[in-house]
Parts: sequence; C-alpha cells; structure tokens
Amino acid sequence: MAEAKESALTTAISSTFERLRSEGRLAFMPFVTAGDPDLTATVRLIRELAGKNVDLIEVGFPYSDPIADGPVIQASYTRALEHKLTVRQIFDAIAGLPKDGTPPLVAMVSFAIIFRHGPETFVQEAKEAGFAGFIVPDLPGDEATEFFGLTQKHGLDLVQLVAPTTPRERVKQVLASCSGFVYCIAVAGITGVREQVAENLLSQLEWLRQETDLPLAVGFGISRPEHVDPLRERADGVIVGSGIVRHFQRVADGEADVDAVLEQIGAFAGEMVAAAHGSEE
Repeated sequence: MAEAKESALTTAISSTFERLRSEGRLAFMPFVTAGDPDLTATVRLIRELAGKNVDLIEVGFPYSDPIADGPVIQASYTRALEHKLTVRQIFDAIAGLPKDGTPPLVAMVSFAIIFRHGPETFVQEAKEAGFAGFIVPDLPGDEATEFFGLTQKHGLDLVQLVAPTTPRERVKQVLASCSGFVYCIAVAGITGVREQVAENLLSQLEWLRQETDLPLAVGFGISRPEHVDPLRERADGVIVGSGIVRHFQRVADGEADVDAVLEQIGAFAGEMVAAAHGSEE
C-alpha cells in the first residue's frame, strides 16, 4: 500500500465519509457553479440540496480557462463571469449559509485563482467562509506538497483527482498529498452526462482500494440513479456535476425561472440520495 494513507487529521469531510461507511451508505455530492445565474440562486440551491440530505456539495469557482470541465459547466462559468463575479463575493455568499444543516462544502478552484489571491490568504478566507476542503484541478498532484501542507495546517482537506490514464506510480505520488477523499474520474476526458459507467472504472477502483484507505468518490459522467449500483461495494461516493448544472441553461434561455429549476434539481437530488443511501428518502 502507498505510504499516503488517510490523514490522522479529523475533518468535516473525513467525518462525513466515516459516518456513511458505518451506515453502509455511499455519499452523494452534487456540484454547483457559484454565481450561475447569480449568487442568490447559488445560496438557494445549496439550501435546497441540503434539505434533500446530500452529504457534501462541490462548489465551482468560475474560471475562464477550466481544465477538465465539459461544455455544460464551461457555459455556466461563462454566464457567472459575465456578472464580474469575484472570489470575495463567493466567500461572502457562502459565509451567509447556516453552519448547522449545511453539508461540508468543497471548493473546485483553479490554482491560478488561489495564486493570484495568495495561497495562505485564500485558504484562511475559505475556511472562515465555511469551506471544508479544495479540489485544484490544475495543480499537479505530485507537485502539491506545499499547498497540501497549508491546507492541513488549517484543518482542511486537499482532494486529488485520479484519472484512468494516470500511471500507477504517479498515482502513488498523488496520494501522498491527498486527504478527505480521492476524486476518481470515471472516464478519460472532460465532465459531462453519459449513458453508463465506464467498464474499466471498476478495476481501477479495486486497485485504488489496495493503495489507500481514503474514501473513493467517482465523478465525470455520473448522471443517473442507475449509475450508482455498479459502484456499491467498490466506491464510497458519487459526484454529479453536469446533470445538475445543465438545468440553469433553461434560465439563461428564458425557458424556466429559478424557482422551477430549483424544484427540478431538488427532485433529482432526492432520487440520487436515495440511490446512494440505498433507501427511500
């Protein structure tokens, strides 16, 4: 097994996965784009998802040159950036969420944004706002030692991405600077809705299980409740991004209002929670 095993640091993220493991449940983590169509809607969406008992929420910081995001999430980033969205505005909006009842929030953020803001300042302000950890797709996993140490100092997690094409020796280096959970990319390529879970994912998860005690959460292409069952006993969580974010295109096109979209997303989230938890919720 790789030297990097689950950190001794107890965090909101690690505690959530530990509780779900003890209950025999998978975690369901939806992705939302901050500021699409505006931050008021983002806060309402997070509250809606929390009310459906999602386990964690990934919050995307819009960036003009996203690394791994498909056209749906890229479009949402573009819509948000058209309103001159700032990091400070995102932090202020998140800080207004109730501490009780809001699941752990994980920031999906480009290192270019972190670097421009100042890593120490960004991590401190993110913690104060209420974030529990970070996913930094453009920070190479085997070059993340310094930033990993910074997040650990503040009691937060740095989640690392592992793709099907990542060489196994490199994966071991990536795991050395990873905590909270491992974000397992289901397919090679970008995010987006797909018809079924990739066949090679299951063998990759089995190998990863031998390499780390960290929870394994699967994203990229997970979009339906039926995608969950093949992952049971192999993974610890599922992540859905495009399957949620795409609904806000209807707001941008004038086909639906925010209330209608939030209701639709809430119903979908309820179905995914029930599938992940193996229960009728």
